[in-house]
Amino acid sequence: MLSNNTSRAHTPALQPIVPGIVGWRNVFVNLYYINEPEVAGIGRPWVLLDAGLPLSAAHIQEYAIQLFGPANPPQAILLTHGHFDHVGALPDLLEAWPTVQVYAHPLELPYLTGLSSYPPPDPTVGGGGMAAISFLYPKEPLDLGSRVKALPDDGSVPHLPGWRWVHTPGHTPGHVSFFRESDRTLLAGDAFVTVKGESVVATWQQKQEVHGPPAYFTPDWEAARASVELLAGLEPEVAATGHGIAMHGNELRRQLQELRDHFQTQAVPTKGRYVGHPAVADASGVVSVPPPVISPWVKGLVIAGLVGVAVAVLRRRDKESG
Repeated sequence: MLSNNTSRAHTPALQPIVPGIVGWRNVFVNLYYINEPEVAGIGRPWVLLDAGLPLSAAHIQEYAIQLFGPANPPQAILLTHGHFDHVGALPDLLEAWPTVQVYAHPLELPYLTGLSSYPPPDPTVGGGGMAAISFLYPKEPLDLGSRVKALPDDGSVPHLPGWRWVHTPGHTPGHVSFFRESDRTLLAGDAFVTVKGESVVATWQQKQEVHGPPAYFTPDWEAARASVELLAGLEPEVAATGHGIAMHGNELRRQLQELRDHFQTQAVPTKGRYVGHPAVADASGVVSVPPPVISPWVKGLVIAGLVGVAVAVLRRRDKESG
């Protein structure tokens, strides 16, 4: 049964969310196994949502066998977006499942077909170690070629007739979320998350609380705000996100509405590369990005270095003139 007061220590990595959905916490990011709940038994059809971190393909396949039986690949792989922690296992999975098609929003395709890298992460946004080391995260595009195609224009979801996808940009240009109207289940990706994504400690503890998208990888804050407003308007009963443990009920809706109403102060960094100056992207990928913000630490080191050089030069001149 879902709880709004749990943590990593009290939840298994592989956890049923609602009927038809099982989530797997892959170190710090979540992916989801989805099937139609009324279809029971080993061998039933299923869909994978997102593809976790690099080197996780073997675990993803092992859990798929546990849940759905051997020689039963997914009917499709759906992507909320293409950041490294959501697509890392795709190359290995697509090799193991040679007939499986990947689906993403059209504006996400440049980052999945080798055309464009994402805007650079912003380690200056603060909030903790996950943000501080974000400059180390992979950001080069995958090239899936014909194995990836656009989601249907009408909002339907391949192989999941009870679901619809909604465009929720901001964290990436083509970010999408998935919603099942029958029980108001929302798979929100990183449009919002249920853990403080910038913090190493919070990410490890997995204390449940609604937060905006991980700030270090969000290049358009106004679009992100509009996406949270859209998702809050759905009034989900359950929300399973890309990071953090699923939440439900009135507490979920209360916190999501509070995030919507106070997005500027709760989610948007006080300063950062994309604060007030979003990256611009189109169907070909990134068009422009604002200049980087120099971290105060880096700025201090540079100034200290220049002062040191100046002092050394003056001392040398004093010696030469003396």
